[in-house]
Amino acid sequence: MATPCDRRVDALRLQRLRWRCRRGMLENDLLLARYLDARGDALTEDEVGQLDRLLDLPDHDLWDLLAGRAAPADPGLAPLVAALAATPDLAYERTRGTPS
Repeated sequence: MATPCDRRVDALRLQRLRWRCRRGMLENDLLLARYLDARGDALTEDEVGQLDRLLDLPDHDLWDLLAGRAAPADPGLAPLVAALAATPDLAYERTRGTPS
């Protein structure tokens, strides 16, 4: 039997999460949108909670995590950060360095 954390996210919650993923830094916008396009329908409530915690970070701190320049202070977020960093086209973004 599925626990509450294993349940999939409903469409309205996913839409709200997509809106929250709109950031002030284009690189974060693109990466988060690609991740949600690829994985959004399969996200669990637990994963959404983790993503919400990441979205509380300032844009540059979030980008440092996603670009591999920093590790999350909360080790529980490491799997999600790794999944986000594995999103296609991030390797290209990493070669560009920190956005200005």
